[in-house]
Amino acid sequence: MSDRRCRRAARVWDGPTRLFHWLLVGLFGFSWWSAENREMEWHVLSGLTLLGLLVFRLLWGLFGGSTARFGSFVKPPRAVIAYVQRKGTAAPGHNPLGGYSVLAMLLLLAVQVTSGLFATDVDGLDSGPLSFLLSFDQSRLAAEVHETAFNIFLVLIGIHILSVLFYLTIRRRNLVLPMLKGTDPALDPADGELVPAAPWKFLLLAGGAAGFAWLTSTGFGL
Repeated sequence: MSDRRCRRAARVWDGPTRLFHWLLVGLFGFSWWSAENREMEWHVLSGLTLLGLLVFRLLWGLFGGSTARFGSFVKPPRAVIAYVQRKGTAAPGHNPLGGYSVLAMLLLLAVQVTSGLFATDVDGLDSGPLSFLLSFDQSRLAAEVHETAFNIFLVLIGIHILSVLFYLTIRRRNLVLPMLKGTDPALDPADGELVPAAPWKFLLLAGGAAGFAWLTSTGFGL
């Protein structure tokens, strides 16, 4: 039996990071469906849930498990160049190039969700919970930004899927399975693996993110 089959698979992703990833996938699809079918109450609720997820992910990037922290995968440009030149190295978490794609998605998600909070439709009937803070023209501009951000997000999703397929077919590494199970059999735990955060951090940060999303839905009482 080979050493690879004998050794334990390295822990790569903690539960909160995996939960965020798959909830984001589901909610993004649901947000599109609800908008296309004019189910705007559901659309707003989905957007607010995405806001809570975004806030949680930003906090988890500071205080969460080691592989989820921004400091573990946001590297200077020279690290990205070095990674590409040597055709990649097996390491737990995001590689330097993938780290920038994560930042791009989180930034675009922030634009998408924030613009939706202030957006209103042409008739002024369906509006985000913070649209009252802007004039009608400004809210319409927010709606245009909201739609544009969605289209750009689709491009990033396409690139992300192609990258996963590239690793699967060319590099022979399955990146989906670790995001489902949390472990990667291609990595050796001796070379480093996830250092999880305490469960109370998840509860505290998730509660804070949910509370922020709820306060936003009320217009912060303004």
